[in-house]
Amino acid sequence: MRKRQRSILLIFIILSFCSLIVLISAVNYLFSPSYQSKKVVEAFYTHEQIGHFAESWELLHPYMKDRWSKEQFMADRYHVFIGHFGTDTFQFTIEENSEVKDWKMAEELQPFDVAYKFNVIQTYEGKYGKFSFLQEVYVVKEEEEWRILWDYN
Repeated sequence: MRKRQRSILLIFIILSFCSLIVLISAVNYLFSPSYQSKKVVEAFYTHEQIGHFAESWELLHPYMKDRWSKEQFMADRYHVFIGHFGTDTFQFTIEENSEVKDWKMAEELQPFDVAYKFNVIQTYEGKYGKFSFLQEVYVVKEEEEWRILWDYN
């Protein structure tokens, strides 16, 4: 009987230890820069997907916001994707990310120590048929917030 109690206790200890390791790993992953940066890309394209261009603009890095006003960005995105392509929405996939060191958005700007690069594929079905766009998207931390940039080199 004692041997059986020790076996049950040992199994309980092993399962508890394994559960603790899985929990720590999951928490570590959820707070990793890689995961958090991907969530920003998902949020950006989800806003774009439903036509909420003002919300997607808010996720852009200040360097990107310097390129267009909010109103100009919203008008351009609506005009190109909904107006020209004749589509109401799109599907998107995000390919796995890679960490890029000393990346620059444009030649004249200072490099970022670390950026996370994603390839986003947007698939449209519009008046001209089905087509896809591939865009390289970079995410950097700016004042404790993850922000989106595009490559202008």
